[in-house]
Amino acid sequence: MKKVIVLLIIILFFSNPLGAQQGSLYLDILIDNPTAKILESGQIQTQLRMYADGGLLSTLSVGITNRFFIGISYGGENIIGSGDVNMNPLPCVRTGYLLFREQYLTPAILLGFNSQGYGSYNKDKERYLIKSKGLYAVASKNTSFLGGLGIHCGVNWSLENNDDSSPNLFAGCHKWINPEFLILAEYDLGLDDDTGEALGSGKGYLNCGIRWNFSQHIFFEFDWRNILENSKELPGSSREIKMYYLTHF
Repeated sequence: MKKVIVLLIIILFFSNPLGAQQGSLYLDILIDNPTAKILESGQIQTQLRMYADGGLLSTLSVGITNRFFIGISYGGENIIGSGDVNMNPLPCVRTGYLLFREQYLTPAILLGFNSQGYGSYNKDKERYLIKSKGLYAVASKNTSFLGGLGIHCGVNWSLENNDDSSPNLFAGCHKWINPEFLILAEYDLGLDDDTGEALGSGKGYLNCGIRWNFSQHIFFEFDWRNILENSKELPGSSREIKMYYLTHF
């Protein structure tokens, strides 16, 4: 068994990295989890996320240098549909610095911050249904294994920690089907949301999705989120749609 594990590690980390081939340039985020890929200097990316209860979340990110980016996001529930609109209390920020670029034998490593959580905002607990990542570090490695496989692993400490202040771990992967389509999968252990008054039930958050690079600048995504139904408040898993637009200034 140990030999099999060692062999898998060798295949994943010593295969030829794909680099920017097949659009991996755009993989700065999987579904909720960040990666160690960032926008290059002068790039602008907008994202529109449509989620449960008529929710919309828009994000604007800008590459300041080839190693540093900054973004802002804002949204709310019942923007689509009926009922009173329930906007998030404040805009949220995301930023990251690429500490090390990916090399043939080593992964890329990025240090970042993201105050944007997902789902409804609980005013009493002062947190989102799914906590924001807060401070995080993530490593990413792209390989040619199985025709294009990327692995991403990270650790984070959310600032939405009134109920559980534990550090957390997350991981994910992307697999290219062809130059236009790729499959996404990620797992957040939810270690910072499983004790006391936390909203998680201890199963962690498992998400899957498929992304279509419609063109060089536009891509769409369909996600199946919270597959393990890890929540004391959510009725079950949910489906979301995202749209991205990438350009330069």
